[in-house]
Amino acid sequence: MDDDRILERERLQIELIRELDFEELQVEEVEEDSPDSDEDDDLAAFRVTSHTRLSDNLGADELVFNPDVASLHTYLGEVEDTTNRIASVDGGTVLKLPLFYLEGVVLFPESTLPLRIIQSSFLAAVERALSQTNAPCTIGVIRVYREGHQFKYATVGTTAEIRQYRRLSDGSFNVITRGQQRFRLKRRWTDVEGFPCGEVHIVDEDVPLRTPRDAFGKLVPVSNLRGRCDSSKMSTFTPHRDTDEQSVANSEESFEGGLTLSEKRLHHSAVDSIMDDWTSSDDDQVVSTSNIQSSASHSYSSRSIRCSGQDDKNESGNGKSPVSQGKDQKHFRLTSFREKTDLNRFRMAPRAFWPYWVYRMYDSYHLAQRAADLWKQIVGVPNMEAVVNKPDILSFFIASKIPVSESIRQELLEIDGVSYRLQREIELLESFDRVRCKHCQTIIARRSDMLVMSSDGPLGAYVNPHGYVHEVMTFYKANDVALRGRPVLKDSWFPGYAWTIANCATCETQLGWLFTAANKKLKPSSFWAVRSSQVADDMR
Repeated sequence: MDDDRILERERLQIELIRELDFEELQVEEVEEDSPDSDEDDDLAAFRVTSHTRLSDNLGADELVFNPDVASLHTYLGEVEDTTNRIASVDGGTVLKLPLFYLEGVVLFPESTLPLRIIQSSFLAAVERALSQTNAPCTIGVIRVYREGHQFKYATVGTTAEIRQYRRLSDGSFNVITRGQQRFRLKRRWTDVEGFPCGEVHIVDEDVPLRTPRDAFGKLVPVSNLRGRCDSSKMSTFTPHRDTDEQSVANSEESFEGGLTLSEKRLHHSAVDSIMDDWTSSDDDQVVSTSNIQSSASHSYSSRSIRCSGQDDKNESGNGKSPVSQGKDQKHFRLTSFREKTDLNRFRMAPRAFWPYWVYRMYDSYHLAQRAADLWKQIVGVPNMEAVVNKPDILSFFIASKIPVSESIRQELLEIDGVSYRLQREIELLESFDRVRCKHCQTIIARRSDMLVMSSDGPLGAYVNPHGYVHEVMTFYKANDVALRGRPVLKDSWFPGYAWTIANCATCETQLGWLFTAANKKLKPSSFWAVRSSQVADDMR
């Protein structure tokens, strides 16, 4: 169903793209310092309408670019769907796959990766992948990077399913793949046909849990400790309505039964100490909220004595020591505190040794909601609401689209555990502010300059006619960038836009490209695409 919808949408977009290709190329001079008021209006209009279809935005005076066009990779031409492919294999499976080493590229599950295969050895690798029986239409993608004068290979990669391909007249392949599963590279070698192969171990991904198994799976909720407290009073500690806390209790119910007698006493004493802390720290608040005046202190004490079944004379007559009297007063404060305090406030309190916020730190569903909210606030598109209830998918979704350096994205790929990956992504979203040149640390762009030109998000992978794959993040403004050469419309990743090479003005490293509209009516009139491989790790 989804594939048919994509193909139908692609046919409609191709017709519109052809109309743009017939337009005369007219490139205006771009002022790098600050856009004029007209440009600001163009960008404002684009941001409002960037999610709508291009055909819906055709007007007498303007033509708004449709981000769906870029995500289709129409510059590769028509492609055919593959058959007999499999969605995934079980975690822990060991496969032998053709490997593709890509510099500057980190592939995540569910991400699209276009390829242009020219070299004969890699053509043989595609042929092998299309015909192999253990994992049909599957290749392994590994990030390769330079360290000094040597190439280093990442040990964690992602399998890619060949979904569409086309064999050109010169024998080369245009291929569109999609990331499937993470793997660990066990060993690699060169096949007799000259292409790299590897033995990979498919990662067995954790199931997202509301309470981490290792960190909090053995904690005892206070509601279980009825032996140490008055059962009639403790029954008022009803579970919180929030399903997250309910799952915390459910995951811990069976623990106390496995404790020894000494371990239970240790747990009971710890919980009692928590109650003591609550009562001692909140004693003044209880008195004030109950509107107890200082003049009523005698009746306050007399009630305590009556509850214990004794009066002043009996107490003094029994000769209780100050220590015993202190214990009675402490017991009264606990009893009075429970009677006079609204226990609803404790429904958000911890029912185990750790505070409620500690559980939240490792709650995958809570972290997923936080990450989705931050993404909506900082980036905006694509909308994460559809996968917010699937923290594992959301964590890969954000990791594949967050505009950070390739080394940080490799770090995200290597993180095991959904909650830990989401925690790191939240940290990155909160700290991401500036984009710097990797080589000279010059500030190239800021977070406020970000512009989403593809429905895949602010970062995407594209391949040029020579087979080099580039992951780029897009901005409407860039600083300290020098242009080289003239605008070229051919083989543009963004139909209707001509590209010009852009170098860092300080160190002259190629940072990316400036894209300018071929048609003056097309909005936005220009934007910048910065290579993630040339971005520094420090983005504060």
